[in-house]
Amino acid sequence: MRRLLPFIFLAGLFALGQSPGAKLYSANCQSCHQATGQGIPGAFPPLTHLDKVVQAKGGREYLIRVVLYGLQGPLTVEGKTYNGVMPPFRQLKDEEVANLLNHVLATFAKSKAKPITAQEVKAQRAKPLSPQEVLKSRPPVK
Repeated sequence: MRRLLPFIFLAGLFALGQSPGAKLYSANCQSCHQATGQGIPGAFPPLTHLDKVVQAKGGREYLIRVVLYGLQGPLTVEGKTYNGVMPPFRQLKDEEVANLLNHVLATFAKSKAKPITAQEVKAQRAKPLSPQEVLKSRPPVK
């Protein structure tokens, strides 16, 4: 046990060093989208393409709605179809949703888009949608 204490200590330090968005990703998203953001073929899409989504007209709002209200139905990403179900994460606070999305965009999508704000999340929270309606609202991505 004494041999494991340094490793446990280092793991604890690593967890303390994670950003709020990274902690939220680990707790809520990683099981489906994986630690690398590459997803699971056929079920959960990779997150690496999201810079194209956030840059599209209505893309910022769409990504916020995906987190708040979930997503259901076939989704084509970079020529591949995914048909998993993403649950809603309405329980997250506006700031948490913003932190989570900013982590995903910076880490996996390597996006240079301006950070999503809690105010943007609050505005989308005021417009509830079903997961199917969220899918229909996906902006065209080039």
